[in-house]
This record gives sequence, C-alpha cells and structure tokens, in this order.
Amino acid sequence: MANARPLVAIVGRPNVGKSTFFNKIAGRRIAIVDDTPGVTRDRVYADCEWQNYKFTLIDTGGIDPGSDDPLLRQMRYQAEIAIETCDVILFFVDGRQGMTADDETVADMLRRAGKPVLLVVNKIDHASMINEIYDFYQLGMGDPIGISSVNMMNFGDLLEEICRHFPDPDELPPEDPAIQVAVVGKPNVGKSSLVNRLLGQERVMVSDIAGTTRDAVDTRLSDGGDEFVIIDTAGIRRKRAIEQQSLERYSVVRALAAIDRCDVALLIIDATQGVSEQDSKIAGYIDEQGKAAIILINKWDAVEKETGTMSEYDRQVREALKFMDYAPILYISALTGQRTHKILDAVREAYAQASRRITTGLLNDVLADAQAALSPPSTGGRRLKIFYATQQQVRPPTFVFFLNDRTLMHFSYERYLHNQFRKAFGFEGTPLRFILRERRKGED
Repeated sequence: MANARPLVAIVGRPNVGKSTFFNKIAGRRIAIVDDTPGVTRDRVYADCEWQNYKFTLIDTGGIDPGSDDPLLRQMRYQAEIAIETCDVILFFVDGRQGMTADDETVADMLRRAGKPVLLVVNKIDHASMINEIYDFYQLGMGDPIGISSVNMMNFGDLLEEICRHFPDPDELPPEDPAIQVAVVGKPNVGKSSLVNRLLGQERVMVSDIAGTTRDAVDTRLSDGGDEFVIIDTAGIRRKRAIEQQSLERYSVVRALAAIDRCDVALLIIDATQGVSEQDSKIAGYIDEQGKAAIILINKWDAVEKETGTMSEYDRQVREALKFMDYAPILYISALTGQRTHKILDAVREAYAQASRRITTGLLNDVLADAQAALSPPSTGGRRLKIFYATQQQVRPPTFVFFLNDRTLMHFSYERYLHNQFRKAFGFEGTPLRFILRERRKGED
C-alpha cells in the first residue's frame, strides 16, 4: 500500500542551510550539518506533522549546476530524483550571500519540473535583514519567504504555505489498498516481458533495444482477491554509460523514483549473465530505501543445467548480494512462464512480513533470550546494557533500542540481534532497521 503522505523536497545549491532546516523541522539531528559544500550526499527522509497535516520531508545534497566533480554530479542526480517524486519543492537560497547565477540556473531547472515551488530565503537571522529577500523576486518564483533555520524564525509561516498545497486532512481518500510492485533491473533482462506475463496481455512494449520503456508504467492487477499495481520501469544502466542530459538519464531517475514509491521491488537478473556490478548497485539502492524485495533470476530456461546448478547459482547470488540475504530467490522464465505463477504469492508474503508488528512484550522476551545466549560486548571495562526495545514502524520493520552507551554496540553484536529477530519472527523478504538510543539518567 503506497504511502499517502505528500512529499516535500528541500533543494538548492550547496551551503544554503537546507540540512539545518531539515533537522529543526524533523525534530532531531538526522542530516549532517557542515560548512563544507557537499556533506549531504544522498536524500534523507523524515515523516513530519504540523496542525494535523502529515507529510514526508526530503533533504537533498546541494545542486551545483556547473560542476563536473563526480560527487557533486551524484548529488545533483539525487536531487533530481527528489524533484521527480515530490509534491512540493522548497527552493532554498542564501539571504546573506544574495542571489547568484547558480540560483538562476536551479530556478530554471525547477520551473521545468512543473511542481509547486516555494522560494525560501534562508539566513534572515534578524528582523533588520528582511529587505535582503527582495532581490530574489528577480528569479520569478513568486513571493520569497524569509526564514532563519538557525533560530527557527518564520517557520510557522513557511509550514502554513507548504500545507496550502496539501489536501485537507479530513477530506483525504482512504489509502489505496493495492500493493505497489516495482519491476526493476538492467536493460534487456526481461522486465517488460515479465510484466506482460503477469498481466496476461501485451500491455507493455517488449523489445530487445535498450531503453524501450522510457517511463515508469503503472498497471493495476487483481489476483486472488488482492489488488496490485505493477510498475514497469526503464532499465537502469551505469551512470557513466548514459549521456548527462540524455532522455535515458531521466528515465533512470523515474525508475529509481518507482523504487522510492513501491512496497515491494522485484529485482530481475539475467540468468545467462550472472550478478553484475550494476545488479549489485540496484539491489543496494532497494536496500537503502528499506523496500521489501524478491530476486528473480530470469531466462532460467536458457541456462544449461546439471546436478547442483541451482544450488551453485544460489551460492553465487548470495555471495554477490550479501547485504540482501533476506530476499527470497525465484528462478523464472518470463518467456515460457516457468515459475512466474509463484511471484505474486512471494510479493504477498514479502509485503506481509514488511508490515508485521511485534508486541513490545514479545520483542523483549526474544531480546532477553538473545542476551542470555550471548552476553553483550564490553569495552574498557564497560559492558553494553540494552534496557529494552520497541518497534517504531513498519515497512521496513524498525526497532528502537534503549541502551546505556551506543558506542559499546559492536557491529557484530548488532548483526547477531538482527539474526535472532529473523530467527524468532521471520521477516523474510524485508530489511530491518535498528535505531540505537541512549537512555539518560532519570528517564523512564
């Protein structure tokens, strides 16, 4: 079921105070704040609420239009994905520095997006600086809103303007019950052929030419009383194989955006080629976004087999995608239909596991047993103490651990707890998220 919260993207050139604003609104320090341009490399998300309006805020790296630096290019790419997926754009500029040529370039880019844009003049730290906002009328982006991220000046006015673009909370339609399924992978691995097989009809163009599917295509499907939305996407090629301003580049942005909005991702790998570096990168993106996933090894009919072929292939996939060991593997052929009938059942199960809630009592019983079986680590005479844990959210299942000192939580012990939770509760098909929180003296 797709998240119905509107998405609000914070964009602008580097070092205009985007992350400081994000952290203040989110109520906790999530994004890294630094005076060095480029410290926020990827999109960071936080669910927020203001006067009964619920929305998701997206922080992005700074857009430096003229830079050829690989890191800054990647940040620009991430910002474009945020712009593609969001409902409202907050265009941040620096009131202290004044308008720059890069601001004008970013403004042109945002105009082409066709989304509502609020021009936010940040670093108006004193009332005496309010005249600094008027130069920004030249950008042609409407009335500038002057704020100070540092002292939270005019945050209420800005939030009110943001929420004007949302539907009234009391008039929102019920959440779409359909499970959103993104079909992703490199070009020519059989994505569109699989979608056609699942739909039972030729709704998506199939071709051997890379880039045939230019946009993400949504198609509803009913099966066994359940509703699905199947999202067919363009093949995701390596960035260096795509011209910087090509049509295909923006198709890839939309494919990544499809992962962002899906509930379950079907990662298709060509059985005749094995797991490539690009397959691993796409899998990594799915995992980073916290999406339930199923690995589909397509064109299995074209692989010569002998005793143990599938077991050996399993081993190779697990070795290449160690971070996605929770995802089930299905060996299929979109061409012949081999095992494709199992896919929607696997989607149902992965979605159900990603949506599971564990009661705090049961969760802490398993945690206590895990600590009894293997004592928490100690460093310098101090031992890690985990007081209790609670589940914060689903999709993906996210757990908050209250402990004495997070620096004492070794990676190996955290991994051990991951395994114990999976052993006790399953969670096949979904990543898990752990949040470590120190409990201060006097806290309940």
